[in-house]
Amino acid sequence: MTLLILSLDVTESDDAIRIASQCAPYIDAIKIGYPLVLSSGLTVARDLAATGLPLIADFKVADIPNTNHLIAEQVFSCGFSALICHGFPGSDSAEACIESAHDHGGECYLVAEMSHPGAEEFFHGGVAEKIADLAVRLGADGIIAPATRPARVRLLREIVGTKKIYSPGIGTQGGDAAIMAGLVDGIIVGRQIYLSPDPASAAAEFNPFRL
Repeated sequence: MTLLILSLDVTESDDAIRIASQCAPYIDAIKIGYPLVLSSGLTVARDLAATGLPLIADFKVADIPNTNHLIAEQVFSCGFSALICHGFPGSDSAEACIESAHDHGGECYLVAEMSHPGAEEFFHGGVAEKIADLAVRLGADGIIAPATRPARVRLLREIVGTKKIYSPGIGTQGGDAAIMAGLVDGIIVGRQIYLSPDPASAAAEFNPFRL
């Protein structure tokens, strides 16, 4: 099954709750990051919990192990189901997030490669492949890989095997849901849904890709 994950990058909690509630019947999880958390606080997760959907903290955590651990503990204490962190700070930093996630019964995903054009400057040349391998070795639950570059996702799939791959970049950034469905475990859609005049209908359009 390919999950539909809503990337809810609005900056007002009332908007977030309204959009999440409208879209809930058509999506499988909600991903929130700094735009919403910096304006509304981590406790917005408790407000969104009413949807009954898993909540993914997309903080792309990238610090020393102790700081990563402290961040992860805050995330899971507020009710998040999963955390996204970077792998490039090294195995000990990534492991701190993974261990904390698993201690709380949650999941942790390493960013193997991002979806914007500039990601090619540093994530290529073997870096993404090393991070994908790191995710396997450390027991992460999966990786983040770009829907904007399906060929790269196929390459990374060979490394991670059956581990989950969640792919951002569908819609506004140019990623094609029809291509990615079945190739990855979850497609991540943001602006095409939350900026729509009718977010629920926009989310429902992706239902054929929830295999």
